[in-house]
Amino acid sequence: MEVVRTEIDGVVLLAPRSFGDERGYFMETFHRRRYADCGIEADFCQDNLSFSRRGALRGLHYQLPHAQAKLVQVLVGEVFDVAVDIRRGSPSFGRWVGATLSAENRRQLFLPAGFAHGFCVMSEAALFVYKCSDYYAPEADRGILWSDPELAIDWPIKDPVLSPKDAALPRLRDILFDNLPNIK
Repeated sequence: MEVVRTEIDGVVLLAPRSFGDERGYFMETFHRRRYADCGIEADFCQDNLSFSRRGALRGLHYQLPHAQAKLVQVLVGEVFDVAVDIRRGSPSFGRWVGATLSAENRRQLFLPAGFAHGFCVMSEAALFVYKCSDYYAPEADRGILWSDPELAIDWPIKDPVLSPKDAALPRLRDILFDNLPNIK
């Protein structure tokens, strides 16, 4: 498995090995020991699947409490995926990492707990799957405005399709510090 460490400690881009022939391909999408050897030791407890159309942007989401580490991957289509470090006390607080994930490149992105997460769909449609290290808790659902000018995320689309909830999220600077995850 190819492992690429990003400029933010803990965020890892992975390219699992795949084995193909004229019939198609096979790949392991998760193997606890192999991922632990790469420094990914999250105890995943929930898998989620999201279907979205071209131009959809979901995020930037996080939970507090019940912060979630995530391992994300695209099964159909292509997305631009973003992780924003919002851990209080982190040397990379407020910085982001983005990666193109697609069915074609078969890459995964690992985000430790304490990151806000979002993605936008670049293809006609995308089937997006992700593992979480804690259960979804509606009362813990939080988010940051996708277009926060201080984050300056270089989204590849300019007029995304947003949910009303995501369109009304606050900027990072407007969130009380106690409503952000603490670095461990």
